Amino acid sequence: MAPLKIALLQIAPCGTLRENLEKGIAFCQKAKQLGADIALFPEMWSNGYNIYGRPMEQWKAEAIPANSEFVNAFAVLAKELNMAVGVTFLETYETGPRNSMALFDRFGQRKITYAKVHTCDFDVERNLTPGEDFYVAPLDTACGEVMVGAMICFDREFPESARILMLKGAELILVPNACPMEINRLSQLRARAYENMLAIATCNYPDSAPDCNGGSSVFDGVAYLPELDGSRNTCILQADGAEGVYLAELDLQQLRRYRESEVHGNAFRRPQKYGLLTSERIEPPFIRSGYRR
Repeated sequence: MAPLKIALLQIAPCGTLRENLEKGIAFCQKAKQLGADIALFPEMWSNGYNIYGRPMEQWKAEAIPANSEFVNAFAVLAKELNMAVGVTFLETYETGPRNSMALFDRFGQRKITYAKVHTCDFDVERNLTPGEDFYVAPLDTACGEVMVGAMICFDREFPESARILMLKGAELILVPNACPMEINRLSQLRARAYENMLAIATCNYPDSAPDCNGGSSVFDGVAYLPELDGSRNTCILQADGAEGVYLAELDLQQLRRYRESEVHGNAFRRPQKYGLLTSERIEPPFIRSGYRR
């Protein structure tokens, strides 16, 4: 089996929805030229995550439907390129905008529409409507079917996000992002991949975008191999800060063999002991002010 090629579109947004559409299409085409099976955008690509320092009514007016011309253009493009596309957008929703991603397979079929569950309620994202669930779907690719799930940025900071996706069968989690990627956030991604024995691909904005620094990454989750005495580095791609298409090759056969023989993930869980995890938040909270992104 050929490796699954994942293109992270670490690109800076433009000033308008139309310009972001045109640039997004152009970079998907570049990804296909590089041989990508999946192309992933950074968080809220439709308006470049431009929700800070602006009147709320202004950016809320930029929300678009999940079946809008902008979103559906990537369904058409996915079919045209024979390449899956994960496109992100500020979504119009009945209770207020959502921070969403639509995943189209290489036939242009929508497989997932995911809205960020863990909105950043300590900041301007408190004005967004959180998503209600985590989704996993089989994605047909040129190198075979892969089970794909999604989480967005701050979802990464909650182990439950990736754990639920693993329990639903995810082999690969796509993570659109819009914040500085530093050692602790990268460590979270590494941990989510390690503890769930799955791959995590994160696409961030480049350092030319406000409050971002590139650092898009892919962790394949395979910590041990029989031929190695110790553990291995699960990071198979780490981008610098520059704008560009960053391509990772994920060895699905290796990952699946690993999941059949190793002890993490769902192998030895004791869910009957975890009841407190599903309880409402216990007071006191740890933080209410002074948060720094």
